[in-house]
Amino acid sequence: MAKSSFSKVDEYGFERGDDFNYEAYEEFMSEYLPVLARRSRKWARLMINPNSLKRGPLVKRYMRKGVPAEHRAEVWLWASGATQLREKMGPNLYRELLNETHDNEVVSSIRVDLPRTFPDNIFFNQSDQCEQRNQLFRVLCAYAHHNKRVGYCQGLNYIAGLLLLVTKSEENSFWLLKILVEQILPDYYGPTMEGVVVDIDVLGELVRLKAPAIHRQVSDLGLPWPVVTTKWFICLFAEVLPVETVLRIWDCLFYEGSKIIFRVCLTLIKNQTNSLLTCEDFGSLASAFKSLSNDSSTLHCHLFMKNIFQVPGPLPTSTIIRLREKISQERHKS
Repeated sequence: MAKSSFSKVDEYGFERGDDFNYEAYEEFMSEYLPVLARRSRKWARLMINPNSLKRGPLVKRYMRKGVPAEHRAEVWLWASGATQLREKMGPNLYRELLNETHDNEVVSSIRVDLPRTFPDNIFFNQSDQCEQRNQLFRVLCAYAHHNKRVGYCQGLNYIAGLLLLVTKSEENSFWLLKILVEQILPDYYGPTMEGVVVDIDVLGELVRLKAPAIHRQVSDLGLPWPVVTTKWFICLFAEVLPVETVLRIWDCLFYEGSKIIFRVCLTLIKNQTNSLLTCEDFGSLASAFKSLSNDSSTLHCHLFMKNIFQVPGPLPTSTIIRLREKISQERHKS
């Protein structure tokens, strides 16, 4: 058997486990590398003139087909509105926050989670003194001090950590984290995590509407949706799906908003309809949900991203808003 030409560490520093399927990965990359080259050429032409970055059908299509790694940080900052927000609030805000006194309890919580953040990543798993951990610590402390209502909660370490791996900039990571927490995913993070709780119920309702047989199966076997989907929402699929697939999802998340999360969830679920419907008890169903993220289809990120805009069918923002309002009202009544 020929030896794989791929390293045991990917381009973002994540170590590939002993069970990593190099053969499947090589097959995927043989198809994906030409796609990357083609997308890189198209984006290079677009980025010659920064004024070309305007919201519209062309850029939306480009975002959905993937942002090349060399342009991702700049494009995310623009697409999310982080660039404009930084200009409005002041370019020195992050540095000023670092120089302020931070809450000792929050600082302690962050320090506890640092070794748990991406333990399979060579940039984060070295020692307490490694620069990437120090950068992550500073970003999380600055944000917790900046937004005391949210402070620090688990999940933010994974998000900020992946932002650092992509942007290679503390300051850019801080602004993107701020946009995610306060604008794209309001109320996801904080003491009550109200936004996550509501959106998991929204997903359950969307499954009932779009995949009723699966919804009945989950209900009949008594599997609560939070048990299998909470990590999907809190970590935005980091530590759940292959990293390149996660970054492709975030390309769209920064441009189109939280609706993308539901499209990904529905695609993961509907793609495995047969395996989910053959489960006969709570345990096997929970295991089947856990294995959704390990399916080979999630590795083929280009096809997977194409599917998230086809498999779930129409998903208007108005539908999600309506379901959120309905579920929030019901929760407050009970």
